Amino acid sequence: MPNKKSLDEINESVTVPSVYETSFLQKFLAYSGPGALVAIGYMDPGNWLTSLSSGSQFRYQLLSVLLISILIAMFMQSLSIKLGVVARLDLAQAIAQKVPQPIRYILWILNEIAMMATDLTGVVGTAIALKLLFGLPLLFGILLTIFDVLIVLLFLRFGIRRIEFIVLAAILTVGIIFGIEVFRTSPKFSAITTGLIPTTSLFTNHTKLILGLGIIGATIMPHNIYLHSSLAQSRRYDHNNPKQVNEALRFANWDSNVHLVAAFIINALLLILGGTLFFHKANLGDLQDVFNGLKNTAIVGNLASPLMSTLFAFALLITGLISSITSTLSGQIVMEGYLNIRLPLWKRRLLTRLVTLIPILIIGFIVGFNDHDFENLIIYAQVILSVALPFTLFPLIFLTSNKKLMGKHVNTKLTTALGLILAILITFLNLQLLTI
Repeated sequence: MPNKKSLDEINESVTVPSVYETSFLQKFLAYSGPGALVAIGYMDPGNWLTSLSSGSQFRYQLLSVLLISILIAMFMQSLSIKLGVVARLDLAQAIAQKVPQPIRYILWILNEIAMMATDLTGVVGTAIALKLLFGLPLLFGILLTIFDVLIVLLFLRFGIRRIEFIVLAAILTVGIIFGIEVFRTSPKFSAITTGLIPTTSLFTNHTKLILGLGIIGATIMPHNIYLHSSLAQSRRYDHNNPKQVNEALRFANWDSNVHLVAAFIINALLLILGGTLFFHKANLGDLQDVFNGLKNTAIVGNLASPLMSTLFAFALLITGLISSITSTLSGQIVMEGYLNIRLPLWKRRLLTRLVTLIPILIIGFIVGFNDHDFENLIIYAQVILSVALPFTLFPLIFLTSNKKLMGKHVNTKLTTALGLILAILITFLNLQLLTI
């Protein structure tokens, strides 16, 4: 088992077909993959709960926040791709080179906290999925997540290219499951369309703001920015050939945007599911309620409701486990880039998981191991990610606006201005949370 394989070594083992064929499809397929690994982070258990809770409390109103978040994510991921392809650096490495040491350490600590918040959602989501599928007590499910390091190592043994295909298959499976389940609930499409239009109530309603920030934190995740800047370097091309660099940027962005659209659709389906099943019908207390609601939904065709509730839990388990891969790779990027410390991936995974489990277990023994309290913990973890996000976005924007680093691919003034406006808006919403 490759327990000493670093991220660089995995990237070096990537073999892809020639990306300079005449067919657009051949080029797209050659570059397709990193976007899937990033997109799976946009549909982890944290996204599940924030989307379902948003739907149950405000029906389809927060679809607009989800849409805006995914558009911002596309913009920021494009900057991350550009940094990786042009500068041949991931974001952590670039920050370590350009930022004074005290600030670098502060940013590293903030990002490690964000990594733990991300891992927390995976722990709780996986444990709840095990409870729904097998009736396993929540405490036992949480403790079992320690061993997901074995699953991560098993996947990493295949190499990045095969992992990308596995993750893509997982995305398609989850998307099909939710598509069927939403179709069975018969949502009102006119209300869905209205929900895509933003309203000012986000700034005045405290609960809506918390859920909105949860959606932002769960959608534009800091660790995905770091991850994409590294994975963008995994395709082989002549870095000294301007034409090939331009082509790499073009198709890497196609790959990213296509998979982010898929992530948006899946999260929108979750929000619509929550808004259709639970708005004005029942209060969404936890994922168990969704599981029971699907089981009790009227049968359509030959599909039995118990099957759909089981598929829901199975999809939750898939996303919880698959997101462990991306969080492990992201953690390695952050540690190596900021501190120049290289740990075997299994050690990094085990360290992150053990540090994450300590507060989870403390909270559990204080308040009890019940689904509702732990799912509230997931929502607040997404808010933590939103608070940490500007500390990733501002360095990304400034670095990609550095002429010496980016050369002719430096951000235009308009791109820099747009990036700063978006980062300031997210910062403002975080501050707004403290005042209402």
